[in-house]
Amino acid sequence: MTETFDADWLELREPPDARARNFVLAQALAAALPARPRLLDLGAGTGSLFRWLAPILNRPQAWTLVDADVTLIEFAFDTIAMRATAVGFEVSAPNKRTLLVHTPSGAWRVEGLVLDLADAPDGLPLSRADGVVCTALCDLVSRGWVARMAAELRLPFYSALNVEGDARFLPPHPADGLVARGFRRDQIRDKGFGGPALGGGATRAMASAFRTHGFRVTTAPSPWRIGAAETRMLSDLARGHTEAAMRQAPRAGGTISSWSATRAAQARRGRLRAVVGHSDLLALPPRRSR
Repeated sequence: MTETFDADWLELREPPDARARNFVLAQALAAALPARPRLLDLGAGTGSLFRWLAPILNRPQAWTLVDADVTLIEFAFDTIAMRATAVGFEVSAPNKRTLLVHTPSGAWRVEGLVLDLADAPDGLPLSRADGVVCTALCDLVSRGWVARMAAELRLPFYSALNVEGDARFLPPHPADGLVARGFRRDQIRDKGFGGPALGGGATRAMASAFRTHGFRVTTAPSPWRIGAAETRMLSDLARGHTEAAMRQAPRAGGTISSWSATRAAQARRGRLRAVVGHSDLLALPPRRSR
């Protein structure tokens, strides 16, 4: 079973995700898609990528939210409907599996597909899609997973917020290096996608795999910049680094625990900031000859 995340964490990270994604690269994706694009959103979670990207596409569109967790898909439908209504859009549900958001730029259709992505692209309805998109997924997958995807896709592939492995907490702490090394090692443990996860090497691995198959690949930085006022996000981020470092360096548990306590106190007092490196990737298939 592939690694999953709970809705609370996905909701918490949605604002920094939205700030961080590279807008120019998203516009390039929008320009590459047809007039009424059909998108597969892999590891869609609570639907945050839909909420960010659909207004950028700004035309009639259809999304299939793909996730192994049916609870997250249900949460995504509820959240999409609630936020659409809050900004004045009409929402309808023609059946239990479909949501329609009626906007001035046309209808945005949303469906869900419960699927473990470990064997992707197997099981994906690629013949009914014009593009494949994802957020914070490809640093979890294996090199073999990316190789299969690049070999079988003939559609635009957009992967946002792939970690770079260079998180920095500010102000500096003597144990930052120890925690960072443990976190980077933990990023590459097997996450259920058929081998070690790509972690900070995800964007480079994807770029190489897609270029091998003739895709035109563009990458762009998309770092998280977490300000001191975002205390809960900073607390959870530091806690995640602590847990990862503990898994990888249990003998240094005392030092890591001290680092964790310091960072938690700084977050509570509004004295902590963080910058977490990410990058976005857009791979466009070879142009068809006439």
